[in-house]
Amino acid sequence: MDKGMCIEKLIGIMRHLRSDVGCPWDRKQTFESLRSCIIEECAELADSIDENDIEGIKEELGDVLMLVVLQSQIAQELGLFDIYDVAEQICDKMIRRHPHVFGDEKIVTADEVPGLWDKVKSKEKPDRFKSILDGVPRSLPPLMKATQIQKKVAKVGFEWEDQNQVIEKIEEELHEVKEAIKSGVDSDIEDEIGDLLFAVSSLASFRGGKPADILLKNATKKFSKRFKLMEQNMKENDQMFESMNIEDKKKVWDEAKKGLEK
Repeated sequence: MDKGMCIEKLIGIMRHLRSDVGCPWDRKQTFESLRSCIIEECAELADSIDENDIEGIKEELGDVLMLVVLQSQIAQELGLFDIYDVAEQICDKMIRRHPHVFGDEKIVTADEVPGLWDKVKSKEKPDRFKSILDGVPRSLPPLMKATQIQKKVAKVGFEWEDQNQVIEKIEEELHEVKEAIKSGVDSDIEDEIGDLLFAVSSLASFRGGKPADILLKNATKKFSKRFKLMEQNMKENDQMFESMNIEDKKKVWDEAKKGLEK
């Protein structure tokens, strides 16, 4: 089959699956029921990208594309739009948001592109975005959302002057966590922990390197490796968590940490 016809084949498959002689599961799906599927498939795609798994990336991109076609088929049945409307709209948007490629704007470096993108975007929907924060997706994972908000406000100059100021803010928030713990009021403690997390995230944003969610992912991965090695070492020495005190656990943890550093 001509590769150019594969998209049409996928559209036909989804149309058949949604028909009366198709699949009961596919027929019952709605925009809302597929919401979690989209998030899950995008997360699996992100995992494949992190692992540089090329076959995995190809497969997961296919899963995401399938959901795009399925959602579009649902919309077509409701008389809202179809997959061709989706494609037409994104083509128009890409041309509109790249005036330096398809128009007369002059851009020299990649660093200039985001500013131009925001400029064009603000003209597209002037009534929708009353605040610069309105364009941040509500459904982003919290840490990613915090980073996006910090980047947005930094663009208008609401930013720290140097990273020492951010560190001072982190220390201030940590002190407030300690004070809240002394008060014993759970709601206050949770509120202050949230402020502390936001402040730590802002340090990563200010530095302009890897975003806070990636740093946390890497830290979690490192912790998991150490913990699994610790479990392995304990198994080899017939040790069990239940029979160990905190000092013994710390010792085994430190040994696992050293083992991974070798």
